[in-house]
Amino acid sequence: MEDALILSGHKFNSRFILGSGKYSLELIKAAVENASAEILTLALRRVNDGGLANILDYIPKGITLLPNTSGARTAAEAVRIARLAREVCGSSFIKIEVIRDSKYLLPDNYETIKATETLAAEGFVVMPYMYPDLNAARDLASAGAACVMPLGAPIGSNMGLVTKEFIRILIDEIDLPVIVDAGIGSPSQACEAMQMGAAAVMVNTAIATSGNIPAMAEAFKLAVQAGRTAYLAGLGAVTGRAAASSPLTGFLGE
Repeated sequence: MEDALILSGHKFNSRFILGSGKYSLELIKAAVENASAEILTLALRRVNDGGLANILDYIPKGITLLPNTSGARTAAEAVRIARLAREVCGSSFIKIEVIRDSKYLLPDNYETIKATETLAAEGFVVMPYMYPDLNAARDLASAGAACVMPLGAPIGSNMGLVTKEFIRILIDEIDLPVIVDAGIGSPSQACEAMQMGAAAVMVNTAIATSGNIPAMAEAFKLAVQAGRTAYLAGLGAVTGRAAASSPLTGFLGE
């Protein structure tokens, strides 16, 4: 059975999106290949590393580039970065990040909605990073977003699904793919997000700071696949009481 991730008509077989912000250039290719990722996020400032090495040379062919607007503090800045990224990378995909809060690095949903509306009207496939708020998610859908990308925990924290119940509400109520982004720290947490019904997960720090990057990338790939399969299969009910898995009577009188 085909089970593709669809983003504005674009089909992807992998539901694991890989961030590249914390990797050395030499490890990006290995991480992508071991993760079997088809989408890779890319900060515009990393496209050329001081003129000495181009990150694009380390990304395998066939990967969809997802530039982000990292560093933007307003909708106007995000729009400007997105337009420049499309010229440099040749990708119509854009991950909107608008962050004014320098302490907790929480996304500004209001400015994100404004940027999404502008860029969606210009033909971008807009994937907005947002705090998991139902009203904001509805506004992003109305603005033309291809998905919503709620944070699981503060970015770079590896704390896991701190906002799990709010993400669950989005999954239940928003008619767009819900991609859990930021804070996932282990394969088990990625699996849990997929079991909840998330369309995909995005991971960066948990892999980049692991002891073995290629091996951890593969572990996340398998966890995402397992979680998706479990979701499609339908998890067993939680009864809250003991129940024998095999009959305890019937053979005793024989």
